[in-house]
Amino acid sequence: MRRTPLYEDHVAAGARMVEFAGWQMPVQYNSIVAEHHAVRRAAGLFDVSHMGEVELTGPGAEAACARLFANDARSLAVGRAQYSMIANPRGGLIDDIIVYRLGAERFLVCVNASNAAADLAWIREHESGSCTITDRSDATALIAIQGPEAVAIVAMLAPAAQALVRFGVGELQIAGVRALAARTGYTGEDGFELFVDAGAATTVWRTLLERGGERGLIPCGLGARDTLRLEAALPLYGHELGPDTSPFEARIGWAVKLNRPDMIGYQALSAAAAGAVRRKLVGFFVEGGIAREGAPVFAAGSAAGDAAERAVGNVTSGSHSPTLGRAVAMALIEIDAGAGPFEIEVRGKRRSAVVTNLPFYVKRA
Repeated sequence: MRRTPLYEDHVAAGARMVEFAGWQMPVQYNSIVAEHHAVRRAAGLFDVSHMGEVELTGPGAEAACARLFANDARSLAVGRAQYSMIANPRGGLIDDIIVYRLGAERFLVCVNASNAAADLAWIREHESGSCTITDRSDATALIAIQGPEAVAIVAMLAPAAQALVRFGVGELQIAGVRALAARTGYTGEDGFELFVDAGAATTVWRTLLERGGERGLIPCGLGARDTLRLEAALPLYGHELGPDTSPFEARIGWAVKLNRPDMIGYQALSAAAAGAVRRKLVGFFVEGGIAREGAPVFAAGSAAGDAAERAVGNVTSGSHSPTLGRAVAMALIEIDAGAGPFEIEVRGKRRSAVVTNLPFYVKRA
């Protein structure tokens, strides 16, 4: 298994390390719930250096991004980022990504750790040769600081951070280290994702923890990251997203721009946007237990009016919500499953599941 540049810091801090996408990563340092609450109430620091980074440069970089990615990178101003996807010709998803425009002819793409090699291969295979593609993953560490105190903590070290708006990107100096800072995240809270040279990661990590401790900053693992993103109804590849899942089923169709007929997946995505989808992503409050990925969802009746219960879909993500104090789940269910009542099978027993609006949690103003 691979290790991030911060591996020794995690071990020294007492983190419980687990395998994730071929990497040894901290799942928690002490309590997942305590780490979760720290992000909602103050700030948490995450090592996400297992993510991949691919750079596209040259005169054809913009056109390549426009063809390869579902959102329209041509609309990006320099110093801005956008949520996007890599779609296959069927309109399913190879990955969901963030695209950063760093110059007129320079784009950085952050991809999921589990898909990094496949994404890079796909980009290289389907790019026409009009730009240079460089894998920056091994040379780059990625540190995320999230929570209501996150911006103030970074600004103590780099005052220019205050000027970055949501989905803004810019260079900062933190403890003498150059960092590419993006005001993005995966927790439902404000904060930054900081791209730094791998060799400088420990300096940035330790400096942030030292200075941010007075404002409640603590290190957080993948366990809290998952409960945070679930509360915010942020999709996770391999759960809500996959090669046979349309973005229009997974509530992220807003990030698909159907203004480029040469975009990969254009025909299938256009059909999905017009209503040719089989499923929809819904949120549930689950009574009497935690519904895990794959758990079947049952509804009374059927499209034909049959009174018998039938499975209409499956849970994609489920856990206890520390913020709400109850079990929540997201599920992909049939588009015509109706309004319920619904039940989810939890450890062999049917449990009541009440449809609720997504996201489960919305950041305080």
